[in-house]
Amino acid sequence: MPVDRFIITDRQWAKIEPNCLGKKSDPGRTGGDARLFLEAVFWIARTGAQWRDLPGEFGKWNSVYRRFRDWGVAGVFERIFNALSEEPDMEMAMIDGTIVKVHRHGQGSKGGLKVSR
Repeated sequence: MPVDRFIITDRQWAKIEPNCLGKKSDPGRTGGDARLFLEAVFWIARTGAQWRDLPGEFGKWNSVYRRFRDWGVAGVFERIFNALSEEPDMEMAMIDGTIVKVHRHGQGSKGGLKVSR
């Protein structure tokens, strides 16, 4: 099952890369391809699949999971979020109120349960 489509653009990666762990310039252990690792994390988030179902193109599922856990403990995902949220893309954040349906109880109409002592 080849992975045809990646999510991270080059522009986004330029902001993400300085926040990643395991770069060649970092002391200690260096990780594999951090961009491919993040694509694996996004694949899991998109599909809702279990880690064991991760396609082999991303690497061994257990190694990817352990790296995910390590990055979470180290706060890397929070730093990445902060780096990317400096310049939000509001295209996907727009909500058209004409299509959002509210339950009639949430519209302020009279009726419903009455509280009594």
